[in-house]
Formats: sequence, structure tokens, C-alpha cells
Amino acid sequence: MVKYEDLRKQRLEENKKRMEELNLPLLTQALKNSTSPKTTPMKRTKPRVVGTELVAVRRSPRVAKSPAPEYKEVIHYERVMIPRRLATPTKRDRLFFAYASDEERAASIEKAEKLEASLGSDYPILVRPMLPSHVSGGFWLGLPSNFCRKNLPRRDDTITLIDETGEEWPTVYLAQKFGLSGGWKRFSVDHDLADGDTIVFHLIRPTKFKVYIIRVNNASETVSTQTSTSTSSSEAF
Repeated sequence: MVKYEDLRKQRLEENKKRMEELNLPLLTQALKNSTSPKTTPMKRTKPRVVGTELVAVRRSPRVAKSPAPEYKEVIHYERVMIPRRLATPTKRDRLFFAYASDEERAASIEKAEKLEASLGSDYPILVRPMLPSHVSGGFWLGLPSNFCRKNLPRRDDTITLIDETGEEWPTVYLAQKFGLSGGWKRFSVDHDLADGDTIVFHLIRPTKFKVYIIRVNNASETVSTQTSTSTSSSEAF
């Protein structure tokens, strides 16, 4: 231990002498003094002067001596007069805020079921109550998928609707969506269908429906007259 201490002290003395020879203490002091912040004066820059000069526009020699053309946009406005609708609203105009009550709808369906029973079971029959989406807006008539798979074509086809007077309306049947699309609006508008009406579809041919319309406002009437008429009409087909 004594020898180690002697060696350590000897090494410290040697290092101290070397530091004094290299002037390290003075350099350390100078470095400490130099770390204090010093402000340097900001250089003044000369303001940038932008000159402006009028230069003649370069023009084609052919029109250099001619005056410059002036372009003006001329807009014509036409006043469109929209005539006011003074007539009283029709049934189709009232579809958006006149809905059938549950009692009226039930009476219409009951009358349609009586008509269905009178038609017999020789041909497939479908009873479809009308909703607002069927008779307004998009005019899309969806049909039960089971009925479509069993009785209607498996590919898109044209299905003809025949009303009670014998007039025909072609419609587009979408097999993948099980419903009538194009042509159904025409049939609905021409027959003034309303919410709550019930339609009996009688499939007399693979792509032909005999159609019977049960009006919701006439659902309380007896069905005897219409039953006899519909039976004779179906026999004719």
C-alpha cells in the first residue's frame, strides 16, 4: 500500500508539471471567460430598390398599327314564368300526406281475399297491398320471393299486366330482385293507385298477370258484383 501511494503521488506531480508546461490552467481560464455571451452588431443591409418601367406590349406586325380590340361578354337572360297551380290537388298529389288507416287497409285486404277465393285455384294468385313506395317516389313493386321462384321466369323478362278492361301494360321483371321496375310506374299512374289499395295478381300465362284492383275507399262495398265480373273475365283468358 505504501509503495502504491508513493507511485500515485509521483504520477500526480509529473502530470502537474506537464500541465504547467502546456499552460493548460491559463487556457482553462481563458475558455471560461470566453463563454460569456457577447452581442455582435447587426449588419445593415441596403434597401432593395425595384424599378418600374412601362414597356410596349409585343404585338404581331400585322396588327401593330391597329387599335387593340375590346372584348365584351354579352349575356342574354330570359325570364321564365312558372304558372301557379290553382287547381285543387288530385289524388296523386295527396299521396305524400294522406295515408290509409289500419282499418281501411284491413278492409281492402279482406275484400281482396274474398275475390281471390272466387277465382279458383287453377292459376297462381298473389294478393299485394299497396304501400307509399309502390305508388309514389321510386315506383318499385317487390313480390314475394317464394312466389317468384315457383311461378315466374328465372331471368329478367317482360311481364304484361292486364287490367279488368282488357288493356295491357308491359313491365320489366327483375328476377334477381323479385319485383317489377320499368313500366310499373305507368300502370300505377294510369290507374291512380293509392296507399291502401290492394291488387290481386292472377297469373293466367307464364308472363301475364290479370290484375284486379280493390280500392281502399270502396273496401266497405260488397264484393258480389266484382266477383261475377272477375270470374267471367278469367274464363275468357
